[in-house]
Amino acid sequence: MPKKYKFFFIALVVIFVVDQIIKSIFIGGFDLPGDCISLTLAYNKGVAFSMFASLGAYLKYIQIVLIGSVLAYIFWDKELLQEHSIALGLLMGGGISNLLDRFVHEGVVDYIYWHCGFDFAIFNLADVMINLGVILILWKTFRKKETS
Repeated sequence: MPKKYKFFFIALVVIFVVDQIIKSIFIGGFDLPGDCISLTLAYNKGVAFSMFASLGAYLKYIQIVLIGSVLAYIFWDKELLQEHSIALGLLMGGGISNLLDRFVHEGVVDYIYWHCGFDFAIFNLADVMINLGVILILWKTFRKKETS
């Protein structure tokens, strides 16, 4: 197996497994209130900030198409996978973990609630990894353009 595929699959599997383990802890009843950040269970029926919750069950099928399309493109564009294998693994691991939640729990399992000074959002490790993956891809892309 080429190195690029190994890094991609390792990142994907690690994020998926760790996120699902953490989510099972919260589903099992763990709750830790705090002054700024609370660790508490919530089910998000939409996407970021509960947008598109009105789509209901259709949202998970839309996400299957989106994730499937991204995966197909990743494996079609070998240079993209070579350049961003870990970042894409983080992104896909988080996306697939959240997608599984929609089928198993009818919503994404969120547990990190930021409420310091203002109510921000409630999110999970998968969300953080998706954002980190996007940031890494953008950073590397812009850095590469600056050096050329």
